[in-house]
Amino acid sequence: MDGVIDLLLPGTQWDALRAMIWVPFVALAIDWWRGEPPVPIHPVVWMGKALGWCGERWAPLSPVARDLRVFWTMALAWCALAVAAMAAAWGLQWLALRFHDVIAAALLGLLLKPLLSWRMLHDEVLAVEAALARSLPEGREQLARLVSRDVSELTAEQVRESAIESLAENLNDSVVAPLFWFVLLGLPGAALYRLANTADAMWGYPGMRGGRYWQWAGKWAARADDVLSWLPARITALLLAVLARGLQLPTLARQARRTPSPNSGWPMAAMALALGVRLGKPGVYVLNASARDPGPLDTRRAAKLGSLVALSLVPVGMGAHLLVSTVAVWMGA
Repeated sequence: MDGVIDLLLPGTQWDALRAMIWVPFVALAIDWWRGEPPVPIHPVVWMGKALGWCGERWAPLSPVARDLRVFWTMALAWCALAVAAMAAAWGLQWLALRFHDVIAAALLGLLLKPLLSWRMLHDEVLAVEAALARSLPEGREQLARLVSRDVSELTAEQVRESAIESLAENLNDSVVAPLFWFVLLGLPGAALYRLANTADAMWGYPGMRGGRYWQWAGKWAARADDVLSWLPARITALLLAVLARGLQLPTLARQARRTPSPNSGWPMAAMALALGVRLGKPGVYVLNASARDPGPLDTRRAAKLGSLVALSLVPVGMGAHLLVSTVAVWMGA
């Protein structure tokens, strides 16, 4: 890879690019072998605290009519936090790139790791299956760690469906999308996406949640996440389709449109079709409706397929980063 870079982009100015290309590999390796960093130093935890502070002060306590003041207050808060996160990430990236290529790649991998997470998602989904094997109540309790929906009335099959859906959706949100924005904008891009996705998880609700009314307070956060996730969600679905083989894209597109979300339906539909199972949310949507219900082995198959997608992002990310950086510099030359 370094030889290709030297051939295409000669000169010492490309030392930083050589370092950046290896960062996704380093970050994913750290994620798999070491997992999440301690809570006190986890940047996503800091983002959550800042978002929670804003929500407690400006989101209304009861339903209100069309409230542009609340909308714009929360939109400005979101923008201020986004600028702060990107500025901090840019500063850390600038400092890391002052070092030798190898050290810079290691430092940037350490900095990128908290902004993505596959190992924890993988283990949590398999833990749902293990708990479900013991009892339905235990399965429901474990699932509640992954999803925000009410799990108290779910059947065993619905618990399993929800776990697989969560894995597919978060494969995009927690792995593909952060790496996509890292490739485009470096560490600031990954930080921006992580903030947007966290804000959507905390603010992006159409009604009451946590004693606050989010219809207008969370609208900006929800739309921003939709925009930033649009292309990565489809890339995630495409990677699942390629790795599963034989999955027809027109069928995938039709199934993806069955969900109310403009993005999450894509990886969920791809996973349903790849496994040959039915997935759905009671009373909301059904994906691959004519297929069988998922069984215990399907949860493990989903986790394995997700791991293959994560692994495929290393060469894909390296190639994409080289292409994007080359085009950007040639255009600026």
